[in-house]
Amino acid sequence: SVMIGSLVAGTEESPGETIIFNGRKFKSYRGMGSLEAMENGSKDRYFQGGEIDVKKLVPEGIAARVPYKGTLYEVIYQLSGGLRAGMGYCGAANIEKLHNAKFVRITNAGVMESHPHDVTITSESPNYSRSE
Repeated sequence: SVMIGSLVAGTEESPGETIIFNGRKFKSYRGMGSLEAMENGSKDRYFQGGEIDVKKLVPEGIAARVPYKGTLYEVIYQLSGGLRAGMGYCGAANIEKLHNAKFVRITNAGVMESHPHDVTITSESPNYSRSE
């Protein structure tokens, strides 16, 4: 199994309310260890009956909002396209050959240099996100 909650959070299919904040679309997101999730689900999850004493809950996660990403299909399509491109760069025709590919580490400066810089992006790409 894999933990990919943050990868699919923000998709149309993910649970949570779609909200507009400062003119941008977001989905509400909460981890199972958040206070809100514990308040709503701990009775069922931990077989507790009756009222929950919120003061006795010890949250281990948060509730937040994440940028809306579109449909899960669109997200997976971009991921698989990136995988195909990476396999092409490595000369790997299939997953088995990818296991034998040589990976090279680059410095943080190299990562920054390999991304767009010193420009203002005027047309956003679905597979490229930037911190604001």
